[in-house]
Amino acid sequence: MCLGIPGQIVAIIDKENNLATVNIGGVKRPVNIACIVDEDHPVEACLGDWVLVHVGFAMSRIDEVEAQSTLRLLDELGEFQAEADNITAPTSPIPGRQ
Repeated sequence: MCLGIPGQIVAIIDKENNLATVNIGGVKRPVNIACIVDEDHPVEACLGDWVLVHVGFAMSRIDEVEAQSTLRLLDELGEFQAEADNITAPTSPIPGRQ
């Protein structure tokens, strides 16, 4: 399964090569924004946009409400996974039992 992670474009790094810095959960990463740039939405207009990032590419623009909702859901899934990992983690044998 492929998953796009929401992030916000916080800087344009290289206009000619469509590269921007995207803040993804507090981590800033370089991302290619070519997929979201067009005549009506040039590189400069992307600053502040919320995008779905997958393997280093901004695949689509999304609104902030959708981005925040998705981030909350991902946090919940992470918490669920941590709990599931704790439940299924191997335990130490009980002394005296084999």
